[in-house]
Amino acid sequence: MQKIVIMDHPLIRHKIGLIRRTDTGSKDFRALIGEIAMYMCYEATRDLKLRDIEIETPICRTTVKELSGKKLAVVPILRAGLGMVEGMLAMIPAAKVGHIGLYRDPATLKPVEYYCKLPADTDEREVFVVDPMLATGGSAVAAIQMLKDKGVKNIRFMCIIAAPEGVEAMKKAHPDVDIYIGALDECLNDHGYIVPGLGDAGDRIFGTK
Repeated sequence: MQKIVIMDHPLIRHKIGLIRRTDTGSKDFRALIGEIAMYMCYEATRDLKLRDIEIETPICRTTVKELSGKKLAVVPILRAGLGMVEGMLAMIPAAKVGHIGLYRDPATLKPVEYYCKLPADTDEREVFVVDPMLATGGSAVAAIQMLKDKGVKNIRFMCIIAAPEGVEAMKKAHPDVDIYIGALDECLNDHGYIVPGLGDAGDRIFGTK
């Protein structure tokens, strides 16, 4: 059964409030996006499987826990998704990183693919697809379908801000993919931007217009 988790951690909510502000510059915006991704990764990996192993401490031998099961991969949707990678890797440094390049056609609002590069063993990993914004859902739906077409079966999607329209699109297209959301906003406006949102995440991360 699909799991949709809207984060309620006070630090996540506080930092999302900071990135919404128009007077938050690119340097601080980038840092905050990474920090939010790190905190969200902590919450989204809560159900990873563990196993017992025996080790030697400076005092004695004992049994401890370590991660088991599938290895992890992080796949940002370019370009804004890049802003979340560093925070994810701070929590799971052994994860491999792939990239999927999509842009939204301003006329049709449909995603257009321009790049895809994935680790060779991506189909054997638990994959976190990351993008700061889930607006219409078109890019996320397309990126996840690209992964599925390449044989990837274990996929989770993580975004910082989502619109209800995007969540519904994901539920319809990929009911087998768990979704982790930092904040669920009100709606999309006529231009396909999330309201209240934070504007264009890619432009704010990279200082472009």
